[in-house]
Amino acid sequence: MKIAMVGSGYVGLVSGACFADFGHDVVCIDKDAGKIESLNDGVMPIYEPGLAELVAANVAAGRLSFSTELAEGIAGASAIFIAVGTPSRRGDGHADLSFVYAVAEEVGQALSNDAVVVTKSTVPVGTGDEVERILRESGNAHSVSVVSNPEFLREGAAIGDFKRPDRIVVGAEDDFGRETMREVYRPLFLNESPILFTSRRSSELIKYAANAFLATKITFINEMADLCEKVGANVQDVSRGIGMDNRIGPKFLNAGPGYGGSCFPKDTLALLKTAEDYDSPVRIVESVVKANQSRKRAMGRKVIDALGGAKEARGKKVALLGLTFKPNTDDMRDSPAIDVAQALVDAGVKVSGYDPEGMEIAQPLMPSVEMCDGSYQAIDGADAVVIVTEWDAFRALDFAKVKDLAGRPLLIDLRNIYRAEDVKAAGLEYHSIGR
Repeated sequence: MKIAMVGSGYVGLVSGACFADFGHDVVCIDKDAGKIESLNDGVMPIYEPGLAELVAANVAAGRLSFSTELAEGIAGASAIFIAVGTPSRRGDGHADLSFVYAVAEEVGQALSNDAVVVTKSTVPVGTGDEVERILRESGNAHSVSVVSNPEFLREGAAIGDFKRPDRIVVGAEDDFGRETMREVYRPLFLNESPILFTSRRSSELIKYAANAFLATKITFINEMADLCEKVGANVQDVSRGIGMDNRIGPKFLNAGPGYGGSCFPKDTLALLKTAEDYDSPVRIVESVVKANQSRKRAMGRKVIDALGGAKEARGKKVALLGLTFKPNTDDMRDSPAIDVAQALVDAGVKVSGYDPEGMEIAQPLMPSVEMCDGSYQAIDGADAVVIVTEWDAFRALDFAKVKDLAGRPLLIDLRNIYRAEDVKAAGLEYHSIGR
């Protein structure tokens, strides 16, 4: 089957490469000529483990190609995926659907055969109806079914998530759409990956509801961590204790500096706006958004308190290890490190930073932070070392070297990757979350 993937960003590129690896003939399309040129040269626009190798193998096999020409790319395609960005609209938090609608309009004008048009982008309820209207009014005589097929990819583990999914959600209103999508995902039948067929609107809401629920779990355990510190409990024990209940489960119950990334912040905001539009408030999600945003700045204050308070912290140096919102990605969107760094800079603290993959993207977002070439360069002369993102590279720091380089042997672990007794035995002062 020929598949056209319109949008060659994170979702489009990973999905396109994986579909090609399943044996489909895939064309990834993007208006950014520089991006397409780089992809044709084998240079990835994002960091995702294993992606460069997967793309190279399928390009070499002739199953994956890249183009800036939409009409040419969708010609003969049975399924046309829309995988363009839907960022939060500046000013009101609504999802910006302008790119989605622009693609729908262009597809409608260029379509040369019957096809299924699939919204892979994360879109609010009712977007598929509007895409269908745009396609219908384009004057194209070919039969088109509009389907919703949300992605559930974790950055840093996206290829595995695509090939071994918990579920595949397909929102379709007719048999043409359902049967075409069965054929698209037929290679996964051997893995017995469950396909859930729903209405289009249910599918659109599933994506937002899933992300809001996971964001709620993160925010809940972060607030329990604060309570643990007050009452003398250990949040890791609390997390294990509640996570062993199979009604709750252990995932997304690791306390930390708050969630960030490309999905949770914008999707929770978009869900709030949808609920507002339909006069059906989602109070829990409202609280989650507020609590998460305040938590990021609170982590900066936690570092300042560990330095002895605002007066003592002024003029001191703090090293931040990990700048991306999570490990194994170069994504800096809504990263807690940005807020932590700003809180420190606002308090007159000098900040150095290091990240294994996110330095280039981080620099313009954190102009007051001195970017370093490695962990120990950032630590050199620091009065506090703060682990913000739990990259593997930070899990086995040489404590003797840290103690020797740092101006003060103070380690603040915002991800709880170390045992307190091990750090203290090495002669370092140690602060963590909820313990």
